[in-house]
Amino acid sequence: MKKLELLAPAGNLLKMKTAFTYGADAVYLGLPDFSLRVRINDFNLAGIKMAVKYAQAAKKKVYVTINIFAHNRHFKKLPAYLKQLRALKVDALIVSDPGVIAVVKKYWPAAEIHLSTQANCTNSEAVKFWARRGIKRIILGREVTLKEIKEIHRAAPAVELEYFVHGAMCMAYSGRCFLSKLFVDRSANLGDCAQPCRWKYDVNRYEIKAGGHEEILELVEEKHGAYLLNSRDLCLLKYLRELRAAGVTSFKIEGRAKSVYYQATITGIYRRALNLLAAPISAARWQKETNLLYKELTDKVTHRGYTSGFLSGGRADQNIVNSHQASAWEFCGQVIKSGAAKAGVRRIYFTVHNTVKVGDSVEIIKPEYDIIKTKPRQLWDAKTGAKLLEAHGGGGRRQAILEIPAAAGAVPIGTVLRRKIN
Repeated sequence: MKKLELLAPAGNLLKMKTAFTYGADAVYLGLPDFSLRVRINDFNLAGIKMAVKYAQAAKKKVYVTINIFAHNRHFKKLPAYLKQLRALKVDALIVSDPGVIAVVKKYWPAAEIHLSTQANCTNSEAVKFWARRGIKRIILGREVTLKEIKEIHRAAPAVELEYFVHGAMCMAYSGRCFLSKLFVDRSANLGDCAQPCRWKYDVNRYEIKAGGHEEILELVEEKHGAYLLNSRDLCLLKYLRELRAAGVTSFKIEGRAKSVYYQATITGIYRRALNLLAAPISAARWQKETNLLYKELTDKVTHRGYTSGFLSGGRADQNIVNSHQASAWEFCGQVIKSGAAKAGVRRIYFTVHNTVKVGDSVEIIKPEYDIIKTKPRQLWDAKTGAKLLEAHGGGGRRQAILEIPAAAGAVPIGTVLRRKIN
């Protein structure tokens, strides 16, 4: 059976390293000019070079997105960009536009091309069409059901299938939304979405009536406001077995704009689940383990409520009550050094991101979602050695120390910490 791939987002180099620390097999990233995350501009060509070098040393992969809805002006810079990516030896390009694909084949004939979900590939005939044109992998549209994935795999078994399993959902069909352009002149289809679907709208009272029909649709703002277009987040953690059986081999997490904490938590949880999936475990144990992991996703990560999207043939759910559901846990730091065991304890050096206090309930999330629970009795300033009752983050990114039992083992660099805030 083909090895399953966990594919994570990389908004910058730190997020990429965090993804690899927590078990991602590959990451996807892009430059603002050609990516659907134009404001996530922490990567330039020099940054991609560093990313590829780091990934190669770790025996991981880097995929670069060129998935905008390209206009003529974009092709002026594309050939030079492709030549540079070729020289950097990125592992694959994620492309949606047929014109861009044609230019890729002209300037980099041997490039591995993955068809972006923006291409709306949702059926067997389209998959075979693209396969005949040298596309190695299809990132299926989020609208494809589990039944359809099985049919597609049977019709084109040699084509790799990738599917989004976690992250934000767009309220428009495969992201083809014009609201951002309409409201603030920022095109979602050129990577500059202002996310008007997440906004709170003031609705006094409207009645919509279709001609020739008696039914009236009422839009009424309640006391909590109205979030009429706000889709719940996708979460297919409990469906990984079914997706593997259907033919999916790459499981993709959305979120290049998300935090390092999000990256670590989501990647770690899905890594643990995929490792369980690779092991000979019973269906009952799989259900028990994924229920526990799902509770972690629900309780310890900010989200908009979860949905299984279109996988079962239904419709994506909207969260019309609020913009998101806050977590009782807060990202408070990232490990920069793990000291040697001494006198039964081990010192953990970390960069402080949000305030952490003596006595706080703290969880250190090791790779594969192995959690160390602790309540610091003492904190120290990592530079001066001064004792602290609380450590603060801020622009200077203060470095602090806490101690854990030596039996908990070494903690890898890049490990994240969180604290309970209520």
